[in-house]
Amino acid sequence: MTRNSLAPLNCSLARTLDLVGEWWTLLIIREAAFGTRRFQDFAERLGVARNILSARLKRLVAEGLMARLTKDGSREVEYRLTPKGEALFPVLVTLLQWGDAHCTGHAPPIILVDRVAGQPLPKVEVRAADGRALGIHDLRALPGPGADEALHQRLGRPRVAALMKAV
Repeated sequence: MTRNSLAPLNCSLARTLDLVGEWWTLLIIREAAFGTRRFQDFAERLGVARNILSARLKRLVAEGLMARLTKDGSREVEYRLTPKGEALFPVLVTLLQWGDAHCTGHAPPIILVDRVAGQPLPKVEVRAADGRALGIHDLRALPGPGADEALHQRLGRPRVAALMKAV
């Protein structure tokens, strides 16, 4: 089954999902974050078909989320997250915490712990500049500098330049 690309949509979330929204992709990134490096190890730990794993790794490398590295004089290949791939870590933590709260039906299978303090991570939250936790009803969507006419019509036309100075 072929899916349509979301990349043409003028939406950062849609473009992100176009890149990482297929479930094997985020699981590959999770495994890489937990130290998996070799193709065979990804395949064994995830139980993913080799052709799917190969295609996902190629895309992650092509998009700059992972690097494909070979050791000098060796045919051995390793995959490592790039800084762009590592930047997805807060997203993975948030999804993991959401799944622990809403999907598992039992105790969390993984607990992420701060290596220095030895304490479990607190719940990831959206926070205001002054540190207040914000919920969905505390936010308003405004057109950004990349908004097209349709988005301006939908969200209104505030003075974006003044808002961007605050960011």
